[in-house]
Amino acid sequence: MIIRLSAFALAFLLAVGCVPASADEAGLAALKLGGHVMIVRHGLTTPGFGDPPNFRLDDCATQRNLIEEGREQARTLGRLLREQKIAVERVLSSQWCRARETAKLIDAGEVGLLALSNNLYGRPQQREAQTRELRAAIAAWNGKGNLLLVSHGSVIFSITGKSPSEAEGYVLKPMPGTEQGFVIVGTIGPGG
Repeated sequence: MIIRLSAFALAFLLAVGCVPASADEAGLAALKLGGHVMIVRHGLTTPGFGDPPNFRLDDCATQRNLIEEGREQARTLGRLLREQKIAVERVLSSQWCRARETAKLIDAGEVGLLALSNNLYGRPQQREAQTRELRAAIAAWNGKGNLLLVSHGSVIFSITGKSPSEAEGYVLKPMPGTEQGFVIVGTIGPGG
């Protein structure tokens, strides 16, 4: 069930540090069964697109990073997963600092890195191969619990054709042997 809030109610909740989390019923039901993949966009960052010129993956100070609202989005998503008793078997993140911090703040387990979920913005030469390989990796997920992938809007759009808001994403059912590699069965994220 998605909760609709007035601008005043949302401002109040943000002011007191509580952001409602949402997921559609189909997404939650699938995650409770296990064996699915959640691909989530990192939380809200400093304004802009891409990263400053000459940014480095090993130096967060050279990248666009989460702002406090983005951190709260990630914490809220983590609370939703815990409240709904969603089993997360593995957490993987893009190498970008904003994605790693989002994954850490969701607090669903130790965060590993997955280069296949790295940002595609400004890297069009990577799009075709990375999209194909990421779809194959999603199709291959066969854990009893769920896989949480924290990535970027450009990557999620590339594999799904949809653009989630910050800290939102899709619940995917792996479909080995298909071109897409999965079907979207629901949504998940903070907000109302």
